[in-house]
Amino acid sequence: MAENDEGKSNDVETVPGLDAGRTRETASALRDRLEPDEREQVERTVAQLLDLFGKAHAMAILSAFAFADEPLRFSDLEGRLDVPANTLSERLKELVAAGLLRRESYDEVPPRVEYEPTEKGRAVFPAFGHLDAWAIEYDLEPVGD
Repeated sequence: MAENDEGKSNDVETVPGLDAGRTRETASALRDRLEPDEREQVERTVAQLLDLFGKAHAMAILSAFAFADEPLRFSDLEGRLDVPANTLSERLKELVAAGLLRRESYDEVPPRVEYEPTEKGRAVFPAFGHLDAWAIEYDLEPVGD
């Protein structure tokens, strides 16, 4: 099995390469075609998205949905993730408010609430595949405490 210079296997046939999708050049060309006010709006939206993704455990929560085959309940997420309940609750509220997740409450005893990604939420899921492909190729250098 071939390895890259970091000792990781290069023989992962089912994972798209890091260059799959938009390249830096195509992304730059897309931005360059925007009118100044459109570009400003796109940059503002990207900044807001990155702020949301940068919040504690937001990416882990979205990743759980990206690889789930069905809606998830709060208890499902608690069991899968090492996230304090109050933080999980807050992030779910924020992800629902941002339109990335939908919250469905059922009138049952005991109460049942499920979360599932919206179309907008599912549209960011390929990013998790790219992150996994990157992790197959590379390791991060240890970060000092």
